[in-house]
Amino acid sequence: MELIPGGSLKTATPQEGRELAFKMARLVIKSTQPNAEIRQRLRDVYANDAVMLLQVAHVVAAEFATVAAANDYWRHADDEE
Repeated sequence: MELIPGGSLKTATPQEGRELAFKMARLVIKSTQPNAEIRQRLRDVYANDAVMLLQVAHVVAAEFATVAAANDYWRHADDEE
């Protein structure tokens, strides 16, 4: 399973970086639980649990921090102001 789609963390925009982070987070879950039927059953559990949803958001944020660092987004954000 390719955990970094396209083999690169480089993206053209921060929006594309955020989308890549979401995709990477989904791939982490898929690689952790490869059985699609079990993932589908568990979806209802975490979709109705605020703490679990916040944990999902944390995983996406961590992935985005990785993508953003690879693209040097923060340094360039200061240049645009």
